[in-house]
Amino acid sequence: MSTIAAISTPNAIGGIAVIRISGEGAIEVAEKIFSPFGSKKVSEMEGYTCAYGIAHNGNERLDDCILTVFRAPHSYTGEDIAELSCHGGLYVTRKVLRAALANGAVNAEAGEFTKRAYLNGKLDLTQAEAVMDIISAKGERELKMAESLREGAAFKKAKKCSDKLLKILGDLAAWADYPEEDIPEVRPEVLSEELKGVRDELRSLIANYDSGRILREGVATAIIGRPNVGKSTLFNCLSGCERSIVTEIAGTTRDVIEESVRIGDITLRLSDTAGIHETDDVIEGIGVEMAEKMISKSELVIAVFDGSCPLTEDDLYLINKINKDNTVAVINKNDVEQLLDTSLLEQKIQHIVYLSAKENTGVDELYDKIQTIFKLNEADFDTATAANERQKKCIDKALEGIESTILSLEIGEMLDAVNILVDEAEQSLLMLTGEKVTDAVVDEVFSRFCVGK
Repeated sequence: MSTIAAISTPNAIGGIAVIRISGEGAIEVAEKIFSPFGSKKVSEMEGYTCAYGIAHNGNERLDDCILTVFRAPHSYTGEDIAELSCHGGLYVTRKVLRAALANGAVNAEAGEFTKRAYLNGKLDLTQAEAVMDIISAKGERELKMAESLREGAAFKKAKKCSDKLLKILGDLAAWADYPEEDIPEVRPEVLSEELKGVRDELRSLIANYDSGRILREGVATAIIGRPNVGKSTLFNCLSGCERSIVTEIAGTTRDVIEESVRIGDITLRLSDTAGIHETDDVIEGIGVEMAEKMISKSELVIAVFDGSCPLTEDDLYLINKINKDNTVAVINKNDVEQLLDTSLLEQKIQHIVYLSAKENTGVDELYDKIQTIFKLNEADFDTATAANERQKKCIDKALEGIESTILSLEIGEMLDAVNILVDEAEQSLLMLTGEKVTDAVVDEVFSRFCVGK
């Protein structure tokens, strides 16, 4: 493999920047562009040691740096690694990288350092995917999930299930191929119980998948309601800035305004929509149509009602349009006299919150309701769980094979057919862990990484 180099710190001004070099020629490249102040040469440095000196490109002095050396196989990639820590200016950092490229290294591709760690057996595929989750974690629970994966929790559980399936395949093969030998008969009822145990283990791997996905990706959320109930005020309250125009004139919002906001552990991908009502205005009518479409497209709907006045025909129309399972009814303007009869809302919508978007009160209660809807309080983020759609598809396919096998055993299918189904489930688990995976899948996984990781 070629020797690769990249800037591993963010592309921004900072106190320190790190240029990472990895590969068989990493130490040689570092020696060409770095001169230690001490008497020891770079090639003489042991792993896990540092040296202070000057980075240069030929006779051009670039910066004072600290060089850290990691010797194969005891490094992140499993290869020799040299890391130059220099001052965090954009210009000087790029000059040090160019020096490395001019002296034998090539530009690293996105995720190539972690990809090499996987190819060199330092990480399994689920652990490698967890690296990106750690980098992108925005909250404590996301970080806890990612760290659990990085420590191999999902791999260990999947590997345990894979080993059980492999033993079953071995028993089936031995019994079928050597009938004259004194090999215990494979009993369908025993085999079925073993497979049910594997099935339950795999189900536990995806039990918290949706909750974890919501923490990682956020929730597509539509704020809806008739005009002038305080949708835009709530949108601004949640986003922390004046993104939507707020006036006492009904119908101010005619388009969909979007913003991602963080409430506790959850990212809401908010869409402030036009007020839903009958209108003869062509442009406003398009906005209303878009708002109605957002109801069906969104994972979460925040339906806003004005607590200072009774329900209107437009309110009733809206109530009949929404799905109560993913809706929070917000009774807004609770800082003034309340004239809204909530009995109908309580019949139609399970989750109701009283708040004042103007006074910024009641947001914590809204967060609690959102957690309840998506069962985040019930999820156990300390247990191993599938981290992304690739992993979940592998587990789903393995479960499909196991469920078919159990059904085949119950209806008395021949063990040859059972053997094929078990093998298909086993192959899916090997795809999950990366023990048997195509180059295309590996490339796709690491293409989502940033350059330098």
